[in-house]
Amino acid sequence: MKRKLLAVIMTILLVGTMFTACSKEEKTDDTQGTTEDTTAEVTAAPEVTAAADSDSTAEVSTEPVTLKVWESTGGPDEFIKQAGQAFTAKYPNITIEYVNVELGDAATQIALDGPAGVGPDLFAAPHDKLGELVSGGHVMPTANADTVKSSVLGACSTALTYDGTMYGYPVSAETYALFYNKALISEDQVPTSWDDLVAFSKTFNAANSGKYGFMMDVANGYYTIIFTTSDDNRLFGPSGTDTTNTNINSVASVKGMEFFKGLREILDIPSADLTTSICDAAFSSGNVAMYITGLWNVSNFEGAGIDFGVAALPSLPGNSTPVASFSGTRSMFVSSYTNYPEEAALFGEFLLSEDMQKLRFDITGSLPSIATTVDSPYISGFLKQLDYAFPMPSIPQMGAFWDAMNAASANIWDGADIQAELDACNSTILGQ
Repeated sequence: MKRKLLAVIMTILLVGTMFTACSKEEKTDDTQGTTEDTTAEVTAAPEVTAAADSDSTAEVSTEPVTLKVWESTGGPDEFIKQAGQAFTAKYPNITIEYVNVELGDAATQIALDGPAGVGPDLFAAPHDKLGELVSGGHVMPTANADTVKSSVLGACSTALTYDGTMYGYPVSAETYALFYNKALISEDQVPTSWDDLVAFSKTFNAANSGKYGFMMDVANGYYTIIFTTSDDNRLFGPSGTDTTNTNINSVASVKGMEFFKGLREILDIPSADLTTSICDAAFSSGNVAMYITGLWNVSNFEGAGIDFGVAALPSLPGNSTPVASFSGTRSMFVSSYTNYPEEAALFGEFLLSEDMQKLRFDITGSLPSIATTVDSPYISGFLKQLDYAFPMPSIPQMGAFWDAMNAASANIWDGADIQAELDACNSTILGQ
C-alpha cells in the first residue's frame, strides 16, 4: 500500500492542559474518517525541537559497561536491539543487553528484582504506573530534565511528571481510534456519532449473517472508559490527581455506561467472548466493519490483507465531538538500583533522537514522542482522536483501576446493575 508522508505529531499534544478536553466542545472541524488520499500536516509548537542526543558525557565511564534493558516482545524488543547496536557504535565501551520482561509485568518485577540486585538498568513501563514506581522508590528522576522536556511532546512530559518532578524518557505516545473495513463500510458511511454507529450496525447485521457492524473488547477498562467521559467527567478529576473521588460512579458515568450496555443490541456476544485477541481475529478475517483498537494493530491488519481506514471515535449522545479516550506514554525508566545511572540516562535520552524515534515507528508502528515525520496513511485518524484524548492518571490508585473497571465493564455488559457495579468499582479503587 502506497504510504504518504504525514507530518507528525500533534500540536494538540504539545499543550499542557492534557487532563481535560474542556475547550474541545468549541471545535467545529469535521471528524469524519480520512482516506489515504488525505494528507494531515501537524507541526511542533515553536518551542519544541527535535529530541536531543546528549553529548554531555563528563560523568560517563570509559570502562566497559553493560546495561540491562527490560522490554516487551513483538517489536519493542527488536527496537531495543537495533538501538543498542547504534548506541554502542557511538559509545563502544557501553553494551546494551536486552532482556524480555513484558510491559505489564515490569512495575511488579522491579520491586522484587531491583532490591535483590538482579534487576535492569533501564526498563519500559506505561506512564500510569509512575506514581506506583515513584512511591516505591524504584525509578530515578530524568537527567537533563529541562532538555528532555523541550525535546519531547508536551503530553509526554506532562504524563511523566509526578509531584513536579519528571521521571523517565518517553519513547512513544498512543491512543486508540475507530478502524473501519473499506470492503464493508464506505468512508462516507463511517459514523461520527454513536447513535449513527448503532443505526448502521443494525442494518449491517441484518444483511450480513455472521458478520458485525461493530466490535470492541467490552471487558477492558482501557476502552470502556470512553463511555464515562461526557460533560468533562474525568477519572480522578480534571487533573487526574483527586484521590478522594474517582468520578467512575458519577451521574455522567452511569449514564454513559447505560448507553454502553445498550450496545449489546448490536453485539449480542458475552463479554468472555469479546477479548482483544478474539476481536483482533474477527477484524483481521473481514467479519467486522468497525473496531476500536490502536496503531499497534496496523501491521497485523495490513498483513491480513484488510483494506482499512482509521477515524476518530464517534461522539456520545448529547455531544458533538469525538468521545474522549485515554492517551498513554510508554517510557524507558532508569532503575534506582542501577550501578550505572549516567550511562543508563544517556541511553534513555539517545532513544529520543530523531533517528531512533523513526526507527521505533518503522519497527513498532507506535507514535513518536517527538515532533518528526513518519510515513503512514493512518496517522491523521489518530491525530484527530488525540485532540480529544487525556492521559491516564499516574497516581498510585491507578494500579487498582484496571481489574476493578475490567470486572465492572464485563458485568455491566452481561446484565449487572450499572450503579452497583460502578459503586463497587469506586470503592475498590479507593480501598474502601
